[in-house]
Amino acid sequence: MALVMSLHRDFFGGQWSSNARLDDKTIIITGANTGIGKETTKDLAKRGPRIIMACRDVEKAERAQREIMEESGNQNIVIRKLDLSDTRSIREFAEVINSEERSLHLLINNAGVMMCPYSKTADGFEMQFGVNHLGHFLLTFLLIDLLKRSAPSRIINLSSMAHSWGTITLDDINSERNYHSRRAYGQSKLANILFTRSLAKKLKDTGVTSYAVHPGIVRTELKRHMNLGLLIMWKVVRPFTKTPVQGAQTTIYCAVQPELDAESGGYYSDCRPSRCTRAARDDEMAEKLWELSCNMLGILWD
Repeated sequence: MALVMSLHRDFFGGQWSSNARLDDKTIIITGANTGIGKETTKDLAKRGPRIIMACRDVEKAERAQREIMEESGNQNIVIRKLDLSDTRSIREFAEVINSEERSLHLLINNAGVMMCPYSKTADGFEMQFGVNHLGHFLLTFLLIDLLKRSAPSRIINLSSMAHSWGTITLDDINSERNYHSRRAYGQSKLANILFTRSLAKKLKDTGVTSYAVHPGIVRTELKRHMNLGLLIMWKVVRPFTKTPVQGAQTTIYCAVQPELDAESGGYYSDCRPSRCTRAARDDEMAEKLWELSCNMLGILWD
């Protein structure tokens, strides 16, 4: 019953609207061709910005692009290929953005994988940690100077209430000794929040702010890797879950709400500040994760 009541609040909370415009702004959204990312792109497109859809599947992105252009009336929407499971692809994407774009006001790190069977990225990282955290960590690092030059600007990291499922296992970050898809997913979502907190501290007084978002329990393609037990549970809770449109609301809120220019590093759910776990507020671990991430990616980011 407690779970049902929690899902009930998750489903009905967070309905939010704003007439805020984003004319003359440039936005990058990873995973913009499906689910929450696509609905976020649709909404923001109607506000007048230039949007760069950063997607692995270009053909699927092109179909979404046509739909979004038709619905929003915004023709300033482009696609750039980005595979977050390959650092070479991330670097190539960032090189294109830094050479072609004069500004970047909003980076929405939305794409992700969820509870997949054990596999590794092109660089040998456990897939969920590699894509959900390291991929976006590197992308943000490579675009941070452009974000600073465009300030005020924002970084939004899609996390989840699932951050409570995991811990940061520094001595087995790639889950090579012990892999459990649910815990590994939780670790990656916890990393998203700790990354957001670290960004807020390191970017203080630069005009670049950061936010972590729990979109809710949303009907998206992420459930495709669920095992039979989880799929049975999913059928039970599905009536209480959010649509992708509803799941996009908190991201949109963090993207356009003017008052958030004065805030940074927070965790948001249902279009308002929310409470994350104690582990997600551990600034000592956040710093250790930052250092480990830099070492794994071979970058220097003070």
